Amino acid sequence: MSDTPVIGVLALQGDVREHLIALASADALARPVRRPEELAEVDGLVIPGGESTTMSKLASLFGMLEPLRERVREGMPVYGTCAGMILLADKILDPRSGQETVGGIDMIVRRNAFGRQNESFEAAVEVAGIGGGPVEGVFIRAPWVESVGAQAEVVAEHGGHIVAVRQGNALATSFHPELTGDHRVHALFVDMVRAVG
Repeated sequence: MSDTPVIGVLALQGDVREHLIALASADALARPVRRPEELAEVDGLVIPGGESTTMSKLASLFGMLEPLRERVREGMPVYGTCAGMILLADKILDPRSGQETVGGIDMIVRRNAFGRQNESFEAAVEVAGIGGGPVEGVFIRAPWVESVGAQAEVVAEHGGHIVAVRQGNALATSFHPELTGDHRVHALFVDMVRAVG
């Protein structure tokens, strides 16, 4: 891999375009990923926010669920925001019927924990490993992490709740950094991808 890693954004549903822009500004070659053969061509993957139940069903429909699980198990760097965090959880506290996850982070996540759409908010969040002060987090029907296993490291909290977790090559935030114009979280992820290459 060159200094410019190829990073996909799972483009089944959700705020794909914003992640593509954030990754490009963090010096990655960003491309949408909808099919297993596109997944095979990337060095890392972002799973965006959106609706986690819909995303899990679409991933299954498009034949993406097993290839995603396999790549994550093999150590492909992956970053999930909001719904993406839910999909990276090994366990969901209150899953919808038939909702499946990709897994990869030993954590239990509660869906819509911060409330409904009209209770969305922005907050400054200190994220371990990111210098230059807190990042602006946009919380939209955001989950939070109820608990993490021994392998997972809590990298940010807000209001007494875990909102960012890292485990090996997997990173997850319950907030949306791609909506703020501050691309430091994406830069951290691009560095994680480079470190594997």
